[in-house]
Amino acid sequence: MLVFLCNVAKAQVPSPALNGYWQDWDDASSPYIQIDQIDSRYNVVTVAFAVPVGGTLYQIGYTPVTGTNAAFISEIQTLQSQGKKVIVSIGGETDPVSIANIAQRNIFISSMDNILNTFGFDGVDIDFEGSSLSISGGTIAAPVDSPVVNLIAGLKQIMKDYRVSHNKKLLLTLAPETADVQGGMSAYAGIWGSYLPVISALHDSIDILQVQLYNTGSMYGIDGNIYTEGTADFIVAETEACIQGFSTSGGTFVGLPASKVAVGLPACSGAAGGGFTDTATVGKAMRYLIGTGPKPGSYTLHQTGGYPTLAGMMTWSINWDKVCTNYDYAANFQRIFSSLTSSSIIYTFTGSGNWSVASNWSGNIIPPSTLPSGSQIIINPSGTNECVLNVTETISAGATITVATGKKFRIPGDLHLQ
Repeated sequence: MLVFLCNVAKAQVPSPALNGYWQDWDDASSPYIQIDQIDSRYNVVTVAFAVPVGGTLYQIGYTPVTGTNAAFISEIQTLQSQGKKVIVSIGGETDPVSIANIAQRNIFISSMDNILNTFGFDGVDIDFEGSSLSISGGTIAAPVDSPVVNLIAGLKQIMKDYRVSHNKKLLLTLAPETADVQGGMSAYAGIWGSYLPVISALHDSIDILQVQLYNTGSMYGIDGNIYTEGTADFIVAETEACIQGFSTSGGTFVGLPASKVAVGLPACSGAAGGGFTDTATVGKAMRYLIGTGPKPGSYTLHQTGGYPTLAGMMTWSINWDKVCTNYDYAANFQRIFSSLTSSSIIYTFTGSGNWSVASNWSGNIIPPSTLPSGSQIIINPSGTNECVLNVTETISAGATITVATGKKFRIPGDLHLQ
């Protein structure tokens, strides 16, 4: 057995994750809730929003809408002491972000470093909408548009700075609209597919990709058919597209492991202009996706048995979930994933090379980035080959990772042991 020692740090994104956007403003329709008073089932809390300031599109600022910085920091620390992750989201529907050159990129980096260090956030969420990102040429692998190129480089530097300052990985989540991702199947120009180069360049660093499956209309699935928002087929088809990947005129988009893909939906009908899906339909779609229920519509998953390691669910927003149904979205999440979290799952590495390659795992199922209690990972590469941990993996208390006798396990990435 070959094992290289690595840094041991606090656990990263919970698995499965229930990620809710927390509105840091008071609205008559979705009133303000103190952040440390939200429903306990939300284990990832995304603060909306850090936005451009000073008349720029690239210098990011954040100030809590109520109380003092010190009081808000204390509330964040309360959530973190409960094992929850608190992330700050950049942008939003009404505040485009655009980084045109290196000078602007440096200001973007320093302003985000300051926000992260001031408030102690666990990560960053990219919610660049509207005109923020656009494609005029190049490919997914070789983008040419300055806002895209500078966002990629800026996030890489912010992650490096955070590692130095906090001795742990910065959580990175992305919440694009469907046009920005699955829209690449229709065209690779303008907003269509505009996030694909970002996802591709940051493939190994992304913790959760949570496409907004609402306010979208209809989209192609990877089977070539068109599906309409608000249906089980839409949830299943558009989620699998993020995992399996697809072809575009700008090249092939290589999907993410299921453990990095979450389903993003509105908490109730008032939370979005379109795409609200009732609780029962969401339950049917999710159970089919994670392999615990039958096919709910016409779309057939490409992977038999579904994706039991799916990252989880996201919603806009915690505030809407509270005011509309007294947290029915959170309760539905709990019901959906209870069958998975209560049972032991064994993940076996049988191939050769990188951990992140699905074909190296039995059944093509990669373990979630945080292995839940009761589950097991067995490292048993073929022949004299080795398993290379090229990502971040957290082993929760009560979970195990075992290297078969005489087998090789190399750890250039991070292995976190709780």
